[in-house]
Amino acid sequence: MRHVQGRARRAGAVLAAVLTWAGLLAGVAGCTSDGGGVDQMLGKPPAPEDVIRVTPDDRSKGVRPDDPLLVRVPGGHLESVKVVKSQDAQEFPVPGHISKDGLRWEPEAPGLALAAEYTIDAVAVDGQGRRSARHTTFTTYVPDERFIGYVTPENRSTVGTGMIVSLEFNREIENRAAVERAVQVTAEPSVEIRPHWFGRSRLDFRPEHYWKPGTQVTVALRLRDVEGAPGVYGLQHKTFSFTVGRHQVSLVDAAKHTMEVRRDGELLTTVPITAGAPKNTTYNGKMVVTEMLELTRMNGATVGFKKANGKSEYDIPDVPHAMRLTDSGTFLHGNYWADASLFGRSNVSHGCVGLRDVKGGGSETPAGWFFDRSLIGDVVEVVRSNDKKVAPDNGLGGWNMGWKEWKARSAVK
Repeated sequence: MRHVQGRARRAGAVLAAVLTWAGLLAGVAGCTSDGGGVDQMLGKPPAPEDVIRVTPDDRSKGVRPDDPLLVRVPGGHLESVKVVKSQDAQEFPVPGHISKDGLRWEPEAPGLALAAEYTIDAVAVDGQGRRSARHTTFTTYVPDERFIGYVTPENRSTVGTGMIVSLEFNREIENRAAVERAVQVTAEPSVEIRPHWFGRSRLDFRPEHYWKPGTQVTVALRLRDVEGAPGVYGLQHKTFSFTVGRHQVSLVDAAKHTMEVRRDGELLTTVPITAGAPKNTTYNGKMVVTEMLELTRMNGATVGFKKANGKSEYDIPDVPHAMRLTDSGTFLHGNYWADASLFGRSNVSHGCVGLRDVKGGGSETPAGWFFDRSLIGDVVEVVRSNDKKVAPDNGLGGWNMGWKEWKARSAVK
């Protein structure tokens, strides 16, 4: 009996101890609001998600570019925050800063990239000196529609002083101000360069006067993730550059049937030409060479010159030394099919400017001589033709527009 009673007393003591400890735990749990009472009693830090709060939420998908990216703590301070953007199989650090009170981290630049994954690693220290770490990820919205801009001139090219930087977009741009801000054109030596919109899909840039020879021009496209129209975002993040060569301007006098070629202000030569016939006159005004072809086919039907039976008025498969001046089909080119006596004496073309040449193109002919001394970006100005002035958006005709009028068509006010 003595042994039985002893065991009973020991069992009662153990049960009382268990009940006392359970009651203590229940009391601790009941008087805390964050559910961490036991961990605090045992000296453990709260869960990282309670200490370090990240927006957007961990594993979020389809996050929009204007949603905020934020890391914060309710107390203590953030010790370090590292954010990495993964896009196009490349990783880029996201610069940011912790606030002076240590409670918030925000990126230096607002806005999130599209079609990217973000990884956040943060470390914080609470008021008791305990450190917590948190790792989160999220992915951003992948748009169904994108737009790009086709840039003139070509990267790393050397051009004439009349070159105009022109972007043709593959989609109409509704938010023109945002797109305009995302394109930066700079020059060395520095000069004021201003944009001009032609409609909703073309954006040109030029200085007030022709470029100074030797100028280095840089075109930075920061269009990626810029919303150009509802749901349509830019794709490009590229930089182009080109060099401005010597200054050459050629003056075509349609009444005198001549072209004066001047380089850096000096007259190189005067070339006999034939311009547009009375029924198909040549545009007046300043035009810029945008394309140079040693041989090309010219079919009148492609630009509206058709006979009554619907056939083309001309179809020449091997036009030599052709230099495009307008999008509508005005060229300055070699001509081997007209009688040599017409050059300098009569206008017989369908609107182009013709220089004497031979079949296949000769280097010693007037056309060959001029072609070999020309650059894309050179200016050809036509005067005294019985026609209107070329439209500023027909090719790179922006030099026919005054500076005040040019600047007025910027979307950024």
